[in-house]
Amino acid sequence: MTWPLGELDDVRRLRALAAAFPGVLLEEAVLPAAFEDVWAVLGDPEGGFPGLVPDVRSLRVTERESERMRALVRGRSGLRARFDMVLRPGWCLMQSRFLVFGMAAVRDGDATRFAYMAGLRVPGVRFAGPVLRRVLGPVVLRRFVRRFTPAE
Repeated sequence: MTWPLGELDDVRRLRALAAAFPGVLLEEAVLPAAFEDVWAVLGDPEGGFPGLVPDVRSLRVTERESERMRALVRGRSGLRARFDMVLRPGWCLMQSRFLVFGMAAVRDGDATRFAYMAGLRVPGVRFAGPVLRRVLGPVVLRRFVRRFTPAE
C-alpha cells in the first residue's frame, strides 16, 4: 500500500506559503502571454524587476550558486536591503530581514497563470494585510498585466 501523492504547481505552492505569513498581499491573474515570454522577463531579476515590482529601483545579484542567490535591492522609497533568493523557472522567493516577496507562474494554455506575494515580516503586520490587499494589490497586478498584454 502506498500513500497518495499531492503535487502542487508553483502558483499553488506560493498560495500555501502566503497562508503561513500573516498579513501578506497575494494577488493572482492570468497573463495574456506565453510562459516562456513571461519568464524571460521575470527570470532576469536585475533587468526585469525594476519598474515592474513596485518600489524596486535596482536589484543587483551579489552571490549566485545555482538557483540560490543573494541580492541587494534599492527602492524608490529609500529601501535598501539584502535579500536571500531562490530563482528557478516559474518560481521566485526573496526574503530580507523585514520583507518577503514571491512570484510564481505556470502555463495555462497559451497564457500564464501568475501569482505575486509581498509582505512585511514584523510583529503586528496582520493588521496591514487588508490595506495591502485593497490598495497595493490592484496596482501591482495592473503593472504585470499591462507589461504582458500585447499592444494592439
